[in-house]
Amino acid sequence: MNSPVPHRHPATPRKVPGLRAFAVLLNIGTPDPREWQALGEALLVGDEPMDRLVEWMSGERAGGPATTRPLFERALREGISSIPDAPEPLREFFGRYETAPDWVDWPTIRRAEQVFRMGGTDGLYIARDVALLGGYLASGFNKTLIRTGALEKGPAKRFAETLQWALDVTSEEGMRPLGPGYRATMQVRLIHALVRKHVAAQPDWDSAAWGLPINQTDMAATLVGALISPFLGAMPMGVVPARGDLAAAAHLTRYVGWLIGVRDEWLPDGFRDSVRILYHCMTAITNPDETSAQLAMPMADDPLGWHYPNLAGLRGRIARAQHLSIASMFLGPTSMRQLGLPATVPPWYPLARIPVNLARSAITRMLPGGPARAALHGRRRQERFLRTLIGDRPAVIGESVRSAA
Repeated sequence: MNSPVPHRHPATPRKVPGLRAFAVLLNIGTPDPREWQALGEALLVGDEPMDRLVEWMSGERAGGPATTRPLFERALREGISSIPDAPEPLREFFGRYETAPDWVDWPTIRRAEQVFRMGGTDGLYIARDVALLGGYLASGFNKTLIRTGALEKGPAKRFAETLQWALDVTSEEGMRPLGPGYRATMQVRLIHALVRKHVAAQPDWDSAAWGLPINQTDMAATLVGALISPFLGAMPMGVVPARGDLAAAAHLTRYVGWLIGVRDEWLPDGFRDSVRILYHCMTAITNPDETSAQLAMPMADDPLGWHYPNLAGLRGRIARAQHLSIASMFLGPTSMRQLGLPATVPPWYPLARIPVNLARSAITRMLPGGPARAALHGRRRQERFLRTLIGDRPAVIGESVRSAA
């Protein structure tokens, strides 16, 4: 007998914009009945190890957050061994995650970090204009996001924090224990648990309808969307990955997912499996409503207020058109209308990038030291884009939801 699932879980798989072609190409069908039931049940599952730790950190017996949060932060920066007589819940948690699983292959992780940096800004644009913007079609997840004050904080700040996390994760050796990617990922995991606890306790949260805030289905979709979508979108724009690059990206996604609290059954085992997980999750959570346009429309107009050193008005209007052209090409007219955006925008930017990226891909692979140089230049462009979003202010991961958590 099947377990109950939240009402937001549809009776049958829904259409997913932007992913169907890849699913067909890779011979990925819709979820079978067992997989479909599992996707619905996972809407009720959180992150048990971190949720348990947050309960302890919040308790009076442990001294509350004023006592336990600094200990958590120190363990994150310096390792649990740096805390003499560390409390057992903290020691148990970090003892588990400071050591990477046996299946982690560090040369493959380093390759994935480099490949992400090589992608420059085009991959980041896909993450913003397709994965994040298209993610607003998942209205069940929007219910949580809005309750963290997302509408008041503004889209630039939210995406800048996500981008800073991605830059940390893909920095050189960033995912080594105690490295910047490791620390950023564990910070995100803690924030997820705090938001889950805070939002689930609100009187208007309808768990029978929406499930658990930041549940396993939503987490798996967000994880793979953030780290694999840039590769999916960059290929039609002329970026040609070398043999093994896509497998490396999937391996990095698997390790980041393990560290951020995604259960093993939702961690990808290879690039095709990454696409399968993303596609299956999106068939279950794509259900646009009025919140989709509430979140998407401000994001579409956000480039008008970005930080340009000169000709800000003109460059802002060009950037708005540029990012809408990317979204329109991948999401399609129906989804654009559901997001409250212009239904058809000529895909001028993606088409213009094809010859540029084809030439860059060829040169990078042909010249000695090409990948290292491309990664260096690509990272500079990525960091420059981050400054364009928020100016000289630092992007502090979790700051936009800290008051809610």
